[in-house]
This record gives sequence, structure tokens and C-alpha cells, in this order.
Amino acid sequence: MTPNDPRTTSGTDRTTNNQHPLLAAARTWWTTAWAKDGFLHARWEEVRRAPGAGWHNMADWLKATAGIAVFSLVVLLFASAVDVLLDAVHRLLTAVPEVRVGDSTSTGVWATIDNPVRSYLAAHSAGLPISASTAYTLWQTTGLLSLIGGLVTRSTGARLTWVCWGAAGIAMVWMATPETSRTVATAIAVLAWTTASTLALRGLSLRPSSFTHVDGPQVTVQPQIHIPAQPGTSTPDNVRPLR
Repeated sequence: MTPNDPRTTSGTDRTTNNQHPLLAAARTWWTTAWAKDGFLHARWEEVRRAPGAGWHNMADWLKATAGIAVFSLVVLLFASAVDVLLDAVHRLLTAVPEVRVGDSTSTGVWATIDNPVRSYLAAHSAGLPISASTAYTLWQTTGLLSLIGGLVTRSTGARLTWVCWGAAGIAMVWMATPETSRTVATAIAVLAWTTASTLALRGLSLRPSSFTHVDGPQVTVQPQIHIPAQPGTSTPDNVRPLR
């Protein structure tokens, strides 16, 4: 067979001939889809009529698309807001002075409670991703917020947090105070916490509420006046309703 034989086709020509049916099929589908009552034409009409149709008469797929878009936007904004808030809280917590074991920054009765707590947190915060000063600030903030929440809102969660916070503080005072004065320091911590609990737990009663419900017949009382029968009357009429 000679090289100029017209029956001989190259690889490129065969590829082009094989692609012609695919292009033709794609062109046919595109034309049919945009024809009247076609798939793409119907979707375009639904989009065009959406502003005037309102939310209730809008196509379901448009509602789903709009809902997904709004939800994604809210999640994105919420994630950004959380990042900003966490960064601000981190800056606030790390701005406090560093807590060291044995620091005596408090005075008076409060030092009996505060200094053991500071020493305990400083001694047991090694290896944590937060510093001892951050842990101490969190401890103080939790106690203050639970006290205010129990006093103002009387929330069960705030009061439960206050109880757990007080128990943790008393335990830290017991473990971080020297053995010779441990009992007295713990007693002072208990008295201080119970005194503050009169505000955080105000209105809380441990007495169970009882409700009494009595089932019985209903009695209807109709007051009446009985007048004695007068002489000379044939038909006694001595009952008069009280009005």
C-alpha cells in the first residue's frame, strides 16, 4: 500500500472522527435543554419568576439553595466571631501577672485562702497548654460569674457551678496549706464560702414542696330563710330564697 493511499488515516484523524458523535450529542442536548419546556429553560423560568413569586411559591430547589447559602454564611461569620472572641479572651487571661509558688500578694483573711490556691495552681499547672496565671484567672472569673449568676438569675447551673467552685477551692486550700495550720485555714475557707453562699444560693430551700389534693363530692350551699306559717292561711309558703 502506497503512502498516498486515501484509505490510510492518521491517529489524529481517527480521534477527530471519534469525537464528532460526542460533540454532536452534546450540542443536541444543549439545544433540547434550552428549547421550550426543556430542562434548563424551565429552571431559568423558575429563577426569573422567583422575585415575584415570593418564598412560598418559589421552586423547592431555589429554597434549598438559598437556605444552604444563608447557613454557610452564618457558619462562616460565627467561626470568625469565635476566633476573634477566643483571641480576645486569650489576651485578657495572659495579661495578668505570672503566678509563682509561695507568692504572698494577698493580705489579711483573704490571704489565708488566696495564697494556697495560687500555690496549688502554680505547682500543678506544669505541662498544661495554659500558664498558671491563666488558670488562676479562670478560677477567679468562674467564681465571680457563678456568684453573680446565682444571685441575679437564680439559675440552677450557676448555683451548681458555685457549689463545685467552692468545693474545689476548699480542697486546694487543704492540700496547699502547711500541715501545722491546715485545719484552721480550711475552716476559714469553709466559713468564707458559706457566707458568700447566702448570696449565691439566696432563695434556695432544701425542704420538699408538698401539694395536697382532696377528691370528694362537691357540696352546693343555698342559703334560705324559713318563715313560720301564719295562721289563717290555707297554703303555707314559708320558704324564701335568700337573694
